Amino acid sequence: MEDLTTRITELLETLRVHLQADGGDLEIVQIDGKNVQLRLQGACGGCPHAAMTIKQGIERILREQIDPEIVVERVI
Repeated sequence: MEDLTTRITELLETLRVHLQADGGDLEIVQIDGKNVQLRLQGACGGCPHAAMTIKQGIERILREQIDPEIVVERVI
């Protein structure tokens, strides 16, 4: 499981650059197996498209590149 957590963390770190370019960021709250909890910060935290960023952006990329069963939840 540690390898999966490491792979998820490393990929999320590469994705942060895109959020930071828009004045936002993400915080990894918890990774429990294939369940990932994230908190969007800055401009992304209050963005009306935050749910879409989580599901159709971050979750989709994690599923495509690491494991199709990963679930990403937004923590407020």
